[in-house]
Amino acid sequence: MTISTDDAIQQLLAVLAEAFEGPQQSWSYFTDSGAASGLFGTLAGLSAADASRAWGGTTVAAHVHHAAFAVEASAGWIGGDRGPRDWQESWSVSAVNDAGWRRLQQRLREGYEALRKAIAGHAFGGAEEFGGSAAAVAHAAYHLGAIRQKLAASRAAAVTRP
Repeated sequence: MTISTDDAIQQLLAVLAEAFEGPQQSWSYFTDSGAASGLFGTLAGLSAADASRAWGGTTVAAHVHHAAFAVEASAGWIGGDRGPRDWQESWSVSAVNDAGWRRLQQRLREGYEALRKAIAGHAFGGAEEFGGSAAAVAHAAYHLGAIRQKLAASRAAAVTRP
């Protein structure tokens, strides 16, 4: 059995959407059910102070800044921009105020949309473009899991405090 290029791209986009938006149907590829299990739902309602609280060495804000940087870089790579990226800079933000937190989440949303367009238009432009597309999906899923674990640890610590 073979899969068409269009079907393969649609599957990449579906898994990417699940990482950011939560599952779009009654079942999921890898998250819990419901929009709240995606990155955007996980971040919704999280205050800047909570996003800036360190759990396990990094903050949620740091992960979101890195993820926003990564989706922008991945969209560029998939689209053919092989210029250097300062990946150390991608971890330069660890604390945000309310306005900064809103801007960071908006940057993540815009980067996600750019990545979707890059995958839709260029994922099968060559092996590196396809590899970059698959890597971007995996990277987003990793940071979703890391953020959810940080928030779970934070909630558990709050419950066990005397």
